[in-house]
Amino acid sequence: MGILEKIKEIEDEMAKTQKNKATEYHLGQLKARLAKLRTELQAPSGKGEKGDGFEVQKYGDGRVALIGFPSVGKSSLLTLLTGTESEAAAYEFTTLTCIPGVIHYNESKIQLLDLPGIIEGASQGKGRGRQVIAVCKSADLLLMVLDAIKPWYHKEILTRELESVGIRLNRSPPNIYFKRRKTGGLSINSTVALTHLDDKMIARILQEYKIHNCELLFKEDSTVDDLIDVIEGNRRYIKCLYVYNKVDMCSLEEVDTIGHWPNSIPISCQLKLNLDGLLEKIWEMMALVRVYTKRVGDKPDFLSPVVLTQDRGGTTVEALCRQIHNSLVADFKYALVWGTSSKHYPQRCGLSHRLEDEDVVQIVKKKVKDNSEDLKTKLKNQPDRIADREKKAALKNEGAGAHVSVCNAGLANLLACVASMQDVCRVVVSDLAVEVMRL
Repeated sequence: MGILEKIKEIEDEMAKTQKNKATEYHLGQLKARLAKLRTELQAPSGKGEKGDGFEVQKYGDGRVALIGFPSVGKSSLLTLLTGTESEAAAYEFTTLTCIPGVIHYNESKIQLLDLPGIIEGASQGKGRGRQVIAVCKSADLLLMVLDAIKPWYHKEILTRELESVGIRLNRSPPNIYFKRRKTGGLSINSTVALTHLDDKMIARILQEYKIHNCELLFKEDSTVDDLIDVIEGNRRYIKCLYVYNKVDMCSLEEVDTIGHWPNSIPISCQLKLNLDGLLEKIWEMMALVRVYTKRVGDKPDFLSPVVLTQDRGGTTVEALCRQIHNSLVADFKYALVWGTSSKHYPQRCGLSHRLEDEDVVQIVKKKVKDNSEDLKTKLKNQPDRIADREKKAALKNEGAGAHVSVCNAGLANLLACVASMQDVCRVVVSDLAVEVMRL
């Protein structure tokens, strides 16, 4: 039996099982088993030739991917926002590969990817769905393009396909501490009351993964799915904006209803309606932070800001230094910050200070020590005369008298040599004087 057949069998068993207190432990084990099989399904087999993927090189300050069913207006939206020509036609599956474009907005560059349309069952490989979903995992924001005149349950179908491959939309990672150990058994603790889990349920899920020694700490009221996601460790949490196209064919009441849904925005590519609002929503959800740098004694550079984001290194002063140059962190002394993140202008901050949009930062580096200055200081501290130097203490041992006599004899010989040299010098000087007089 293959992996797909096993997944189908478990899904059928879960659908037939009634949900109550007596079956919740069995359902928890089935969910863990299903997650393991889906992870195995996504793992590369290592057999056969390497196929053509949709991955393109990252560019700009962020990446946004367009995902949706065929013929919902993804290619038209890419052309309107970036100016990149993407083939659009009245038939489905017009786009067969990944087409990149760049959005220039608020002095930043955002890469926009037009992906082929996916169908139901894409998580199992239908319609090259695995390649499309693999590109989605590398995006900072997903634009799920939906047809406003089609059934609204298409959103649930696409969400279910993404959930089955480990992509969590508009959710934050569970606040659970998990660490495997070699010995010690299971250590399960929580700082809050757990209403969806108990020790028996947790033990059964860990037993399904063959984990018998680990440490678990729940810092929030988590569910079975949250625990499985933490154990798997390969989940991707991405923000998603639901874009409803073709609203020019809907009534005003339907457009108003769509506009009040969370993380949703109505547009029309045909009439170019609400495209500016879409760009503002993209900027808001990506939470890009523009930081302007300033040299000492100069004006800030407002033409080329450094763009930071929480998903790419953070928005701290340290992240700014690393984006400029990696060695800047080691030479960092302090930073002067002007903007909404500072309490006064300027504020002297460290590496852990969090920056906000349109802040101005001046980085001050440590002074480099000059070796010549150290040498001058060393020579300055030395004594000027030999007599001022510190004398070493005499050696104390049993043969001190013998050493003194030897030193006296050596000193006498030295004095005799000096006297003989003086005589030689007098003779040489006198000879020189005679020669001078002759000249």
